[in-house]
Amino acid sequence: MNTATDSIVGTLVVVAIFVVLALPSLIGLAHDRRIDRQLREARRTRREIERVGPRALPARRQRYFTTTVTRHS
Repeated sequence: MNTATDSIVGTLVVVAIFVVLALPSLIGLAHDRRIDRQLREARRTRREIERVGPRALPARRQRYFTTTVTRHS
């Protein structure tokens, strides 16, 4: 191989190692931000309920529907 190809391969190896090392922390950061956003929303909703009462707020729409499937059901 020539020098240019060796340089490109070396650079790609370094970038790949960086991605492998940085990816778990970036995924964790995104997870933490999602949890923080959910906590802020819950806190805001609780403050609204305390301020105006539970009957004044419209019912929240459920985002997920879960079921349990067993062999007997």
